Amino acid sequence: MSIAKINWDDAFSNARYIDKGEDYPDLWARRAADYRSSAFTIPDVPYGYHRRERMDIFRPDGEPIGLAVFVHGGYWSEFDKSSWSDLAAGAVSLGWAVVIPSYTLAPEARIRDITRQVGHAIEGASEKFDGPVRLAGHSAGGHLVTRMICDDTPLPPGVLSRIDRVLSISGLHDLRPLRLTEMNVLLKLDQKEAEIESPVLHDPVAGPELTCWVGDDERPEFVRQSRCLAEVWASKGLPTSFVQDRGRHHFDVIDGLKVPYHPLARTFAGDHHEAVEH
Repeated sequence: MSIAKINWDDAFSNARYIDKGEDYPDLWARRAADYRSSAFTIPDVPYGYHRRERMDIFRPDGEPIGLAVFVHGGYWSEFDKSSWSDLAAGAVSLGWAVVIPSYTLAPEARIRDITRQVGHAIEGASEKFDGPVRLAGHSAGGHLVTRMICDDTPLPPGVLSRIDRVLSISGLHDLRPLRLTEMNVLLKLDQKEAEIESPVLHDPVAGPELTCWVGDDERPEFVRQSRCLAEVWASKGLPTSFVQDRGRHHFDVIDGLKVPYHPLARTFAGDHHEAVEH
């Protein structure tokens, strides 16, 4: 009996399974620009010396509750902070200062370098605001924020101790299959890096709550990876939740971050007593 091979390129392909998927990048850019035009924005704040080590800061009226950081996706090789500004809207309305960083993209940077870079961005942002720190990321960004609470975190203890909630939206938590895709020409993952950079193979640090949120109309591999991390880290004692958002796909599952009363925004930036059920 022959065993069918998994087509890993297809497993990680999103746009071809979403109606008008190719139109989303332009839509994201327009919506983000519209939000920046009216929001209290401090753009292009450096957190390092590379040209992409810049972050945009969005402030609420009054003193912020704390710091909420959103890390974008794009398979570590696409986009920058400018396409996602409107995703700050929900947390800003709930009283948080929101930071959205850019980072160096593959192939100029390896994923291990991007992990450290995002750690530097969070550390730099944390120096600007008091209070708790919340992290959220989408797709590759979900990988990057969960890497911040792994046992080999790049964050210093003082910053790590302030993180009370992490939200991975359609995150990538097991990077080993990516070695079998065409995109690995850019990512250059070898077996060792794929293992080290897979949160599911790490122990989590104690303290934060984790929510793995994924659309129920996503590619099965994304659902598997979110469920897997939630279950593995729950078995290691971390408070975790898994949410499968009805009717949402990989490109619109993030939209709830823009609306302060949406369960996704409240999971990110709401009070601790609020449920993540959806």
